[in-house]
Amino acid sequence: MAHPVEDIDSLQGLEERILKAVGLIEKLREENLSLREQLRESEAVTRKAVAALEAFQSSSSDAEKELELLRAERKQVKNRIERLLGQMDRLAES
Repeated sequence: MAHPVEDIDSLQGLEERILKAVGLIEKLREENLSLREQLRESEAVTRKAVAALEAFQSSSSDAEKELELLRAERKQVKNRIERLLGQMDRLAES
């Protein structure tokens, strides 16, 4: 039969280990909650960044379209000026 002192020491050791495990579980739960909050914040930042990128891409696309229109307009103006200069040259030759 085991000695009562050894049984008490065993129970105390077991109790200490259980208390450490409970403390560790509480700490892990707190860390888990903190990490979940960080994840939510990161996801919110990511959503904002994606929205900003999409807005920039849309703006960039609009700017590219406007640039193409301006280039076409410039080409038309250039052609009209060349025709007018050609007509002026013909008038000067006459």
